[in-house]
Amino acid sequence: MTTLDLIGSSPKFRALMTEVERVAPVDSAVLIQGETGTGKEVIARAIHEASPRRSHNFVALNCAAIPSALLESELFGHERGAFTGAWAQTKGRFQMADGGTLFLDEIGDMPLELQPKLLRALQEREFERLGSNQTVRVNVRVVAATNQDLLQLVSKKLFRADLFYRLNVIPICLPPLRERVHDIPALTEFFVAKFAACFNKPIDLIPDEVMAVLQAHDWPGNIRELQNFIERAVLFSPGSVLRLPLGLKHTVKQSSESAARTLADADREHILETLKQTDWLIGGQGGAADRLGLPRTTLIYKMRKLGIEARRSPRARPVRHYEQCRAAAASC
Repeated sequence: MTTLDLIGSSPKFRALMTEVERVAPVDSAVLIQGETGTGKEVIARAIHEASPRRSHNFVALNCAAIPSALLESELFGHERGAFTGAWAQTKGRFQMADGGTLFLDEIGDMPLELQPKLLRALQEREFERLGSNQTVRVNVRVVAATNQDLLQLVSKKLFRADLFYRLNVIPICLPPLRERVHDIPALTEFFVAKFAACFNKPIDLIPDEVMAVLQAHDWPGNIRELQNFIERAVLFSPGSVLRLPLGLKHTVKQSSESAARTLADADREHILETLKQTDWLIGGQGGAADRLGLPRTTLIYKMRKLGIEARRSPRARPVRHYEQCRAAAASC
């Protein structure tokens, strides 16, 4: 599935997309949590684009990027003369997002003294601009995001408990890239195509050994780190074949045996997850082989190689025994 740069087919990615489709039609607040670089704003945009609010504005504000003294004005707007330099009435992000979606990134960095006013705006859908006593009413859906543990901040009195529970109506947790190993090839191809076009530098081939190194890396910076790394790789590749900068190759070279085990474990986990989803049905329409895009005999060979014992599926037809399939796969 590829929508708004949402790319992947791993079980965790598909589960995330199902969650997005489920929450998009309602107006409840959403709190997206995940490590830095996992694509929280992209998921927020996907929720907006799949919602009835898609024809209205999607407005984003990074709460950590705005000085505390200016954040209230950014959110709620101000009247002319409200403070030094306020030469005209200005709309805030809440009013700009009226009818649409307001995305509040890094919500854990919002100053404690501003949180009551945000809570009121969420609950009552109304606020006053800085320097005004006139109430402004808005119809806004709020999607917030953080890479911090908000409950821990609540326990330390750094975040209001009532605001946390008001935002955490629908919690969504984004998996880190190290738990989406099977999505790395598709993400890599997307970023290679993007930066090859940007630099007017065609890349025609991504070697298997390059992809293996990318899949073996932990990517602590997640998708953002992978994107930046591929940008660098495309820029410095000498020809039309993607080559990796030395830094990552050196990191993985020190643990090549571990990397090989990691790839085998990832394959095994992916196949097992697919088999569970299909009630251990290997072949046929909707079976594991069909979902994985593999011939039935190839999947059976991979299962044998990875030490996966077949189980009797309640959906299977007693046409061929597993041992016969194993023999057929071995003879290929």
